[in-house]
Amino acid sequence: MKPARLTWIDYARGIAIILVLYRHVFEGIKESGTPIANYMYLEYANIFFFSFRMPLFFIVSGLFVASSLKKRGVKEFIETKARIILYPYFLWACLQITIQMIFSKYTNAKPDYHTYLYLFYIPKNVDQFWYLYALFNVAVLYVLAKAKLGITPIWNIVIGLVLYYIAAIAFQTNVIIGFIGDIFHYYLFFAIGDAISRYITDRNNFKYFESWKLLLLMLLPFIAAQVYFLKVNIDYASNKYQYVEYFQPFIYLPIALVGCAFIMNLTFVLQKLNLKILSWVPELGRHSMYIYVAQVMVFAAVRIFMKKVLGINDVPLLLIAGIISGLIVPVWLFKLSVRFNMRWLFTLEKHTVPALNEGSIKPLAVNILEKNN
Repeated sequence: MKPARLTWIDYARGIAIILVLYRHVFEGIKESGTPIANYMYLEYANIFFFSFRMPLFFIVSGLFVASSLKKRGVKEFIETKARIILYPYFLWACLQITIQMIFSKYTNAKPDYHTYLYLFYIPKNVDQFWYLYALFNVAVLYVLAKAKLGITPIWNIVIGLVLYYIAAIAFQTNVIIGFIGDIFHYYLFFAIGDAISRYITDRNNFKYFESWKLLLLMLLPFIAAQVYFLKVNIDYASNKYQYVEYFQPFIYLPIALVGCAFIMNLTFVLQKLNLKILSWVPELGRHSMYIYVAQVMVFAAVRIFMKKVLGINDVPLLLIAGIISGLIVPVWLFKLSVRFNMRWLFTLEKHTVPALNEGSIKPLAVNILEKNN
């Protein structure tokens, strides 16, 4: 019998994808020339929740590398990741670049034909898509180190720390190493996920992680860490608020890990409560890959329509409309692809997460960056 799904992971991914949308939509509003001086509280929230989102994604992905290797083996593991991560990366990134070129008069990004080449070596020049490329490369390198070289999770963490520091030095000295820097920066978090997987996915241990006392105990260090991240970064907008991350890497590391631990503890509590009113959050987590690849095109179109056609420049309204549309519309696109036997628009994997029931209003949903195994 297939083991029951770990709902807390879906909650974690759901929360993370909402925070991703918040940042991307808000940054898009700023880059479009809309003044935000009267809404600095939104900017503060943008920075406050920025430190742990991507590390959380990599840690959660690392949780399943051992079980996936055992199930598939190295060759099939890599092939599977190529079908569900690398394929949508190139497909949707090329689609987004093409649309931005066609409608360059209205979009923030002004790509040219060279932008397609950035997908191979500087993916951070292509909006949000860098994450998928980094995740695929990190997963493949980690699996080869683990399965072929026999490197244990603990030693992979040590290697990850070294790579993490090299990435920071490269950033500080303006040495452009492209996608290599993303691999070096996030390899550590993937290794941490693998190292803790035996303990955190063991249902016998859930009683510890579902503790309200633990959550309250972690609340103060969580707030303190994020406040420090906010206060130091606020003056470094030109670095996209990455000063702490790359210029204080060994201060950033505990900040990110405290944030990840707090969110994971929170999601265990939510799993235990099983509140129907929040059932849409794990739905987002189960389907967030589709949100991730389509989000920018959707909310950018909504923002352009609201500003250029309707004359709406209210920042909170643009933000809310962008986030909601960026979550819902990709779900509809996925459901249409399923209905018309066009899953290839999102994945080449034969067995994907089932589409939502037609009559359900769980619609706010979409898949995250890879399956649990």
